[in-house]
Amino acid sequence: MSIITGVKRDYRIGGYVKRAKLNLRNEREIRVFHQNVFKRRFGDFEDGELVDVYIDITGCKETVKRPEMLRLMRDCADGKVNLIFAETKGYLAANTREFCYWLHFIFNLSDRVDIITDDDQFNINTVINEDKQREALIKMAEDYIYLNPPDHQKWLKGVVSAIADLGEDGK
Repeated sequence: MSIITGVKRDYRIGGYVKRAKLNLRNEREIRVFHQNVFKRRFGDFEDGELVDVYIDITGCKETVKRPEMLRLMRDCADGKVNLIFAETKGYLAANTREFCYWLHFIFNLSDRVDIITDDDQFNINTVINEDKQREALIKMAEDYIYLNPPDHQKWLKGVVSAIADLGEDGK
């Protein structure tokens, strides 16, 4: 499978899932299920490899309270992941504020990170970027931040601190 036909890219893919605790029956089974879904999807991927699957099982909406999202962000910042895949953009952030701040963080890393979601409608694909989604998402995030820069700085400080507090295993 190739994202862009005719163009060989070396993607290091991080699959992300956020599951609510309230519908959780067996955490271990949920984790194994999602890991297998990503392995099947990217097992024969010719443009790169699946680096890891990041699964938050939590009722927390805030990025700073989702350890696997923080670990994914750290791995993107460290250059270990350069393509984030999620079934839905709703997994990436719970509300507009978190989404815009998160996008700004991801798109302003020193190494380019792309995003793909599999939403039925209005999916994100900054790799193919036919509709200039990457640029539109960057502008949306910047416009949102412009409305309240101190809030963004507070969020960023909290996220950077939480990432720094992560252990090697992400906990």
